Amino acid sequence: MRPVLLRCVRIACLGFEHPSGRVSTRFCSSHSARSTEDDDDVSEVFLDHRQIGAQQELYMINPLTPGSIFLLPHGTRIYNKLLEFMRAQLKVFRFEEVVSPIIYRKSLWETSGHWEKYKEDMFEVGGRNEETKEEYGLKPMNCPGHCLMYDAAERSYRELPIRYADFSPLHRNEASGALTGLTRVRRFHQDDGHIFCRPDQVQEEIKASIKLVDNVYKIFKIPSYRLLLSTRPEQYIGTIEEWDRAESALREALDESGQQWLVKNGDGAFYGPKIDILVKDSNGKEHQAATIQLDFQLPHRFQLTYRGEDDTLAHRPVMIHRAVFGSVERFMAVIIEQIQGKWPLWLSPRQAIIIPIADRHVDYAREAQEKISGVPSGDRADILDFNISTFYVDIDDRASTLGHRLREAIKKGYNYIGVVGDKEMTDGTVALRPRTGSPLVKKIDDVRQFFIDSVARYE
Repeated sequence: MRPVLLRCVRIACLGFEHPSGRVSTRFCSSHSARSTEDDDDVSEVFLDHRQIGAQQELYMINPLTPGSIFLLPHGTRIYNKLLEFMRAQLKVFRFEEVVSPIIYRKSLWETSGHWEKYKEDMFEVGGRNEETKEEYGLKPMNCPGHCLMYDAAERSYRELPIRYADFSPLHRNEASGALTGLTRVRRFHQDDGHIFCRPDQVQEEIKASIKLVDNVYKIFKIPSYRLLLSTRPEQYIGTIEEWDRAESALREALDESGQQWLVKNGDGAFYGPKIDILVKDSNGKEHQAATIQLDFQLPHRFQLTYRGEDDTLAHRPVMIHRAVFGSVERFMAVIIEQIQGKWPLWLSPRQAIIIPIADRHVDYAREAQEKISGVPSGDRADILDFNISTFYVDIDDRASTLGHRLREAIKKGYNYIGVVGDKEMTDGTVALRPRTGSPLVKKIDDVRQFFIDSVARYE
């Protein structure tokens, strides 16, 4: 039988260790209104994303597959939430999600120009039998595949712009010495998007892409970022006239955005100029996150056309490449360090945990867990309503002291720690200790609605 610690919980304040090492006594069973904010203002050692990732069991790396990330269950929760968030934003900006192959014949990369200009950064693969013994390449980018999708049907000027979004994995052969945590990897995911539009639609599409970036970064409270116009590199495809025209279009869009921007000469992609958005990590090092690239070359190389108002197919679309997170793994690293692993509820992999004081409170704790999480269990388990809000709510009913279980929950970074005992069972409530702010006592259904409202505000 687990020790009953009612006296500790009901009469006195329960002390537990803050992650910084200081002992806190702010979580009182008497539901003291005293703030716990001071507990979280303690000066702590700054950790990078690799340390936090290990502490919170978010991801791992194995030398058998260098530069490839294993997202563990809690890291996968964050990754899925990021993609869920981005999918919602893409609906607003009228993107259609597609899924494309990761391996293509060498001839595709020759058509796109990657085999000539980017081959050293690609992984070559081939079949082992005579029938498939030819050269293939793992895709480092989605754009050639999206060109094939565009070209699969005749297009009309009336249906442009066509906007594709793709989260397929990409592979780039980064130097082994450059591989670093989540920020520099060989296999990664990108919130990739390609827009095929008429020349007269370019300005509006670029402005919309800049607006999408700004909207997203405000949600993540990214304090500042830099806009860079990267111009024609030494190795490029196409004519100088085409490049000048593309760079001019990006300059006009940047001017109209009202934001400050700088020029980085010679740093464009080999197929077109681009707007790079740079964010800083905890060490002040800048990483490219979002990118917006204007491309007249790939539509020409793939002979893409659309039927114009003159009823001929003599018209060539313009292609815009855009990503907001950029590498999702790298974006995760930046966010992890920015918030030091203190995830907002909407993005948190550990949103709440319910701790029963004694064995007789376990069934009630499980009832609270089920109702708050929105996920039925046991005999009530059934197909879950696709539209219902669900939350990650754990339960710790181990046969150890309440103080020990509370300390572990705090170290793991739960947003809310719920304690239930006799009083909560009688009142139908949960005593909540938020990571910041004052303790709360709420009815079970009210806790769930509180979570729903908080997530709707991206808190």
